[in-house]
Amino acid sequence: MNPRTSEISIRETWTKTIFNMRLRLFFFIFFLCCSYSNATQILVFMGEKQKNHLKAYGIAYWVIEKDVSIEWLLNYQGGSFLMPHLVSIEEELMIRGVSYQILTEGQVTQIKNEIANPEVNMEVIQLEKPPKIAVYTPPNKQPWDDAVTMVLEYAEIPYDKIYDSSIVMGKLPEYDWLHLHHEDFTGQYGKFYRSARYQKWYQEQIEVAEGNASLLGFEKVSELKLSVAKNIQNFVLGGGFLFTMCSGTDSFDIALAAQNTDICESVFDGDPSHPNCDHELDYSKTFAFKDFKLIKDPMVYEYSDIDGTYLRTNRTIPKELDEFTLFDFSAKWDVVPTMLTQCHQNVIKGFMGQTTDFKKNLIKSSVLILGETKAAETARYIHGEMGQGTWTFYGGHDPEDYQHFVGDPPTDLNLHPNSPGYRLILNNILFPAAKKKKRKT
Repeated sequence: MNPRTSEISIRETWTKTIFNMRLRLFFFIFFLCCSYSNATQILVFMGEKQKNHLKAYGIAYWVIEKDVSIEWLLNYQGGSFLMPHLVSIEEELMIRGVSYQILTEGQVTQIKNEIANPEVNMEVIQLEKPPKIAVYTPPNKQPWDDAVTMVLEYAEIPYDKIYDSSIVMGKLPEYDWLHLHHEDFTGQYGKFYRSARYQKWYQEQIEVAEGNASLLGFEKVSELKLSVAKNIQNFVLGGGFLFTMCSGTDSFDIALAAQNTDICESVFDGDPSHPNCDHELDYSKTFAFKDFKLIKDPMVYEYSDIDGTYLRTNRTIPKELDEFTLFDFSAKWDVVPTMLTQCHQNVIKGFMGQTTDFKKNLIKSSVLILGETKAAETARYIHGEMGQGTWTFYGGHDPEDYQHFVGDPPTDLNLHPNSPGYRLILNNILFPAAKKKKRKT
């Protein structure tokens, strides 16, 4: 064979091989493009068919924590989440047992066109940066649990624990979102005097509180708690997000209103309350409540007349009829309250606490009611703005334990993965991720 001819033959063969390789690579890339164009996003639907609503919030937090933006489809299938179709996300969804659906580009466009319709009460919200979370909770063990702490851990959302010394020493600006553990800011030790004054845990609680107060330079526990409350108020004024439940709601406001008087009886702080303390309350200092009357008797397990618990304990509202209804807000105009009320149920079963709900006539006109107990004419779930920040108060102790007593075992959320009452807590944890304005510290 002519060497020249052989060289040409080899070159032609090599050219065909390269061409075939390039052709296969082209079809492979084309196939991938077609595959991703047909399955580009993941829909974590949040309607009745979702297997685990609570862990779905944890997935949403986990994704944005990885610097991946997602979208919250308000009022679409119970407030669904739309996120990129990445292998790591899909694997995490499967590991945590969260239901999802792979959508084509056409399906995503169809959903967004539906949401964009001005006649439809839906909206798309971008979630970009997860809030840094702190839970105000004592370091020593207490004989009660906390719903927010439990659902954070169940949903696998990270948080830090802080307490009095951290707040008094100015650590709050390091965080974006703060929850107040079941707490008494008035210095009356939870008003447990009648039922628990001889119990070891109660005596230990007093010793720890008095020790903290002394160490931080306060003569009384009530003075320490007031300082903490005022620091928290400044945190919200500067742009922080505050969430609290049960007695962390009204006792917080009462402490702020009573900052210029003494409302504690001698069994709590060694001297009697001021005889004119009711008239010295300053309601302009509070977040939510006005015109309330104090209950100073240490033998009564109540701080004031704000709370509606008595309506349940005297069976005015029986357990089987105790429920509250979420308000329906305009997703396109009232974005924040719409985020806070995302749920697969509009009517939610009630649950009690030291503070179960709030009498409407004692709520300030500037406060937004998110959920109400119609049978009691009380508000269960309320929200407001203060300065650059926001706050939310949620009555009751545990959404899946109707009448939780001190010493009862904590709720096992594995038995309640679709709890609508717990979903409201998680709405509050997630909604600051949509906040765009810069926080002042």
